[in-house]
Amino acid sequence: MAPFPVMDVYELRVDLRPGVSDTDFVAALEGYLGALVAQGRLESWRLLRRKLGFGAGQEVKGLIETRDLAQLDDAFRHVSTRSGEIEGLHHGVNSLVVNFEAALYRDFPDAHRVAGEERF
Repeated sequence: MAPFPVMDVYELRVDLRPGVSDTDFVAALEGYLGALVAQGRLESWRLLRRKLGFGAGQEVKGLIETRDLAQLDDAFRHVSTRSGEIEGLHHGVNSLVVNFEAALYRDFPDAHRVAGEERF
């Protein structure tokens, strides 16, 4: 059905800490998430910013795509060591933001779903 690979999408919503340059934030995020993509721990990511002030909630949204929950779990496991180069990159992003929120989504409908047998 979908002309694209099925993905899980981890959504992050944040505001920049007062006084933080948006370009400094982008550079930090590129370093952090770019390293995880280069290591094969994430498939891709993108950054969105609310346009013209429309909408509610946090101003900045990041979408992180993984093949499946196993890949996302690998990325979390790696980052949660809280050591080495990845900890510095992680801190470099976290220190720039406030009001962090996250959600997890998946492409829908699921590729393995069987239609017509649902009971609810």
